[in-house]
Amino acid sequence: MFEQVDWGTVFVPTTPLLEIVVRGTLIFLGIFLLLRVVLKRESGTLGITDMLFVVMVADAAQNGMAGEYRSVTEGIILVGTIIFWSYALNWLGFHFPFFDKLIKPGKLLLIKDGRMMKDNMRKELITRQELMSEVRSNGLTDIDSIKEAYMEPSGRISIICKKEEQNPPEAPSAV
Repeated sequence: MFEQVDWGTVFVPTTPLLEIVVRGTLIFLGIFLLLRVVLKRESGTLGITDMLFVVMVADAAQNGMAGEYRSVTEGIILVGTIIFWSYALNWLGFHFPFFDKLIKPGKLLLIKDGRMMKDNMRKELITRQELMSEVRSNGLTDIDSIKEAYMEPSGRISIICKKEEQNPPEAPSAV
């Protein structure tokens, strides 16, 4: 239980640090692109980079703690690389519209003036039943009352109802 700790194994990396950074970068960006293209609606309210960040940091930290790396330093370098790319992508998206469009998918029109946009629904593999479930969860019973419904970049569906025509207020009557 109180065996001697090999501090060299704990702190001295056996893998070149640049290799760790390159591996972390390639995996992060590769998974990000796959999630961005394939799983837009599956990411829910958590942003893609947020979800990816949590998963990768957990895995990298686990590897460093479990000893699959030869040193804690290697695990820390990999976690640092993942944190860097998460921050860098968010920073680029905030400062440059091009990167924001690359990082965050645009909204997708699903209903227009009470009509389902079937081609757009097909792009995201949204069935009529799934869309109607979202409509009902917004307190509506049919799509005729919907002006527009969008799949937002977060994967959630937002609904804009048609405004009912209102009678203009009556002028006060003269007595």
